[in-house]
Amino acid sequence: MSSLALINEFLGQPPNASSHGYQIDHILEFCHWFMGALFLGWSAFFVFVLIRFRRGRHPAADHQGVKSGISTHLEFSVVLIEAVLLLGFAIPLWAKRVNEFPPGKEALLVHVVGQQFSWNFHLPGPDGQFGRRDVSFLSNSNPIGLDPNDPAGKDDIVTVGELHVPVDRPVITELSSKDVIHDFFLPDMRIAADAIPGSLIPMWFTPIKTGTYEVICGQLCGLGHSGMKGTLVVDTPADYQAWLKERAELAGSQGGPPAAAPKTENPPAKQENNPAQPAASPGPQQ
Repeated sequence: MSSLALINEFLGQPPNASSHGYQIDHILEFCHWFMGALFLGWSAFFVFVLIRFRRGRHPAADHQGVKSGISTHLEFSVVLIEAVLLLGFAIPLWAKRVNEFPPGKEALLVHVVGQQFSWNFHLPGPDGQFGRRDVSFLSNSNPIGLDPNDPAGKDDIVTVGELHVPVDRPVITELSSKDVIHDFFLPDMRIAADAIPGSLIPMWFTPIKTGTYEVICGQLCGLGHSGMKGTLVVDTPADYQAWLKERAELAGSQGGPPAAAPKTENPPAKQENNPAQPAASPGPQQ
């Protein structure tokens, strides 16, 4: 890491672990040094003004105003630098993240479903097809509402709180939410995007270092927001295949998603609990 980039580490930025992260780090380090220079400059100017225009030296107010144009030039320079950062670096980098997705066969596609207060990860099985999801199938044992009657979902892999991906392979995550707006934030991968109910929002990254990384929610989503964390594990290709095999065997031993209850006709209500059953009328009085 260069000496200039040490300011990112000093301010708590974790080491980069994605292929595009160095671009984010370069922008951040420039912004940090730029803001530091502005802070020192404006602080020195503030102290100068306090001394230069103290009451002892100027007992009467001067209503002529500033006669020099240096402040105008300084303000224009700051605005120009910020415009260059936004239009020349930030927007093009953002556009590449949201427009230039890797080919589908090359990338690993993962469905990420947020809920208060955990992350659910849905991967296709060996057939490469995602099973159908529907809110009517949501339950504690089926957190993403996987349709048990869909053959494509029989081999799907669903995990809560932990996602495994292979190193040096693009990963596309399609984000959604079951309740409120969450934000799927991977600090080490330098990527984040909102998970919004009713929407499917894609984002992508390519991990370049194996290891275990933190997944957090970057959007205030309720009282348990601070505890909405997960784990991203970047494996070697061999370890990732071993994990897939283990999860597939586990899903097979559990019989896949819970089966839907068979539809049956409503049983006839008991006579004593049926309000529609008329009560027996008393016999004639003798």
